[in-house]
Amino acid sequence: MSNDYLFMNQDLTQQWLTEIQVIKEQMEGLQHDRDAAWESAQKWRQLYNTEAEQRRTDAQLSQQAIASLKADLHKLKGLEVDTLAAGTTVTAIQEEIEQLKSVEDLQAKLIAVIKERDRLLQALKTEQDNHAQTRNSLTTALGDAIDSLTRERSLGVGDKETVRKGDNS
Repeated sequence: MSNDYLFMNQDLTQQWLTEIQVIKEQMEGLQHDRDAAWESAQKWRQLYNTEAEQRRTDAQLSQQAIASLKADLHKLKGLEVDTLAAGTTVTAIQEEIEQLKSVEDLQAKLIAVIKERDRLLQALKTEQDNHAQTRNSLTTALGDAIDSLTRERSLGVGDKETVRKGDNS
């Protein structure tokens, strides 16, 4: 009877050791998945921060351009008679206008200036739209990565397959 007891005890010990090894491997796999999700989230954060910094720089440059254009407008209206931002003096602009021989020439020049203004306004609007779209895309991607990481952290060892199946659907 002691031999039977010894074999049963060894079988039970072997089963426990096998179970412990399986759980250990599952833990290692989960830790690896967690680390990979964390790295992914870090990369997304970095991309978001890089894009946000670029957009802040673009916004600042746009604000400077707007301020410069406003200054130019004030100068053209005669509020300031100094030098324009581009280095062209009001006198030079007046000379260019005086070279226009007819009302038709003046109208053509005005049309060209308005077309250029409209083109620049459209380019600004396109850039603003692109900025908003990029910001939304990066915010959504970052949120998804964080949600995935949170889900991974909150699930137990046996729930690992549930996450994988959920990600495939």
